[in-house]
Amino acid sequence: MTTRSDAHGGVIHDIGYRPYTGPRLGRRYATRSLYVQSLRAAFGLGRSGKSKVLPFLLLGGMAAPALGMLAIALFAHLDEMPMDYPGYLASFAVLPQIFLAAQAPVLMSRDLRHHVVPLYFSRPATRGDYVAAKFAAMFSALMIVLVLPLLLLFTGAMLAKFPVGDNLLHLLYGLVAAVLYALLYSALGLLIAAATPRRGFGVAAIMGVLMISFAVANITYALNGGFDPTQTSSSWAFLISPSALVESLVNQLFGLEADSPSALHAPGGAGTAVFTAVLLALTAGGYALTLRRYRNV
Repeated sequence: MTTRSDAHGGVIHDIGYRPYTGPRLGRRYATRSLYVQSLRAAFGLGRSGKSKVLPFLLLGGMAAPALGMLAIALFAHLDEMPMDYPGYLASFAVLPQIFLAAQAPVLMSRDLRHHVVPLYFSRPATRGDYVAAKFAAMFSALMIVLVLPLLLLFTGAMLAKFPVGDNLLHLLYGLVAAVLYALLYSALGLLIAAATPRRGFGVAAIMGVLMISFAVANITYALNGGFDPTQTSSSWAFLISPSALVESLVNQLFGLEADSPSALHAPGGAGTAVFTAVLLALTAGGYALTLRRYRNV
């Protein structure tokens, strides 16, 4: 039995939709847009007012002590700022850690929870572009939180007419410390946040890793005779904690807090090399594992 060739043929109806004929902005524009959107989300911009409270509260918490020190330096006619730039970041390290724990899941977990990650990958941006944009946004947000108080301290030093060269040099030390903190925190925080679609679990896991590792490092340091000035081998315990790792490395690299027995230092030249290698390995490893995580999404 035969049938006509057009018996099962389809018909295309023109119902008036116009095709997009504008410019295709491409992969670079998509990646840049994702970075800007993620950076805004880290501070709650473009979201509800409640989302802005914590990030700006933490930003203010980092800046407020610097403003207080600025006022003290001006009105008390001090010869130098009450606290050095890298030491300021170490003293208030818990605030950037809370910022990371609160905002890293905003950047990563929400997309997983709402199943929108495949929509990003259906566009020109690749999985590598997605991870790079999120990492750059988290790094930039942390740098804003870390660098703002340093600039306030430097402004106070200039208004109080402290030596420009010395303060500029120590500001540079503080900026190096801020970069190291931001790199390591971003790599670890985003890796943990990408592991779960539940924001609460991500917040608890990030804070747990940072706080527990710091406590374990200090306990290990104390048990190995860390408070004995002649005992330097105990400083290897600071490899356990990301925050202690950066603080001790910066102090040793730039010869800071040499007279303070309570300051953290890497154990000598060999320790400095090992601490640097561990910091780079943790940062690169965290980024690589995050990238691997999104290859399976």
